[in-house]
Amino acid sequence: MRYGWRSLLVHLTLLWAFIAAAPAPAANKLIWAFGDSLTAGYGLPPGQGFTTQLQQALSQAGVDATVRNGGIAGDTVAQGRARLLWGLRGLGARPDLVIVELGANDMLRGLPVAQARSNLDLILAELKRRRLNVLLVGMKAPPNLGAAYRRQFDAIYPELARRHAVPFYPFFLDGVVGRRALIQADGLHPNRAGVAVIVKRMTPLVRQALRHRLSPPRIPLRSGAPAD
Repeated sequence: MRYGWRSLLVHLTLLWAFIAAAPAPAANKLIWAFGDSLTAGYGLPPGQGFTTQLQQALSQAGVDATVRNGGIAGDTVAQGRARLLWGLRGLGARPDLVIVELGANDMLRGLPVAQARSNLDLILAELKRRRLNVLLVGMKAPPNLGAAYRRQFDAIYPELARRHAVPFYPFFLDGVVGRRALIQADGLHPNRAGVAVIVKRMTPLVRQALRHRLSPPRIPLRSGAPAD
């Protein structure tokens, strides 16, 4: 009987040592796709949009992540900035990564480039102040808007990515523009296959951005908005 207790104690000790030495499973990551109709999955049934396909791609790559949809169709950069803080509060948890994709509607409406740049700069500054990981996703203007506008607009994203030292994906629609089989009938938004192309190209950078570590902010998630 004494030997039995000693044997049980040895087995329990070995089991505890094994559990303690085993690597802890990676915690679920929270990603917020903060953008417009492109991240919102405009024109697509539930389950076919950017956030769902990105979450599936990350899962297949062994990354346990939840991708929350923060896209609102039609939003300009100014409108995105106006809802940034209540959107963060609505998550209910600190995101591990914020994917910022805004500016397409400013460009389509021909709004002043300086206005889009200023508001995007303020969004990135606020996220940086809160020490949140960011992946900036760019947009490009079409040739019909004129060479000057196109040059100024396209320069917004790499310029701000350098200023705020954030990872940068140059063009959300890379690999999709000009390929009718990947675009919806409106000629603007990617279909399910087009989103799959976007996600495949962007996923490696998303995984890389998730590995970056920032210390927690000194300010609470619910602090007030920056002044206009």
